[in-house]
Amino acid sequence: MIDDLYSAKLLRLAANLPRLGRLAAPDASVEKIAKLCGSRVVVDVVVEGDRVADFAQEVKACALGQAAASVLGSHVVGASLPELEVAVRQFRAMLKDGAPAPDGRFSDLAMLAPVKDYPARHASTLLAFEAVTEAVRTATTRTSPAGAA
Repeated sequence: MIDDLYSAKLLRLAANLPRLGRLAAPDASVEKIAKLCGSRVVVDVVVEGDRVADFAQEVKACALGQAAASVLGSHVVGASLPELEVAVRQFRAMLKDGAPAPDGRFSDLAMLAPVKDYPARHASTLLAFEAVTEAVRTATTRTSPAGAA
């Protein structure tokens, strides 16, 4: 049932997005748009060493995309690129294949497991996580000695 998607907890998360806005001097920014529904996410990151030190997001998405962005905004500071890559893989597998929810700091994504039954909503739900992973990858490349100019 579609009602399973919109639990009170999910709607609370969607209504209270942390870290809204833009950073003044991000190491990287990424915009992602879900073509099917037009959901849009812009994320800014500052990376120190191999970890997210600061994060901001602009989110124009459905409640599902907003809930995922809320989980991200609540837990992303301190995350490393490998940790984000694992979270995205686990999140995508949960939605597409019914695999277990991501573990660790992003385990709250388990509430989005019912989205599996609505493939048209997968792209919007994954948007913020895909954007932050790309942004951190870009920032890490730019700030690493190998990526320095």
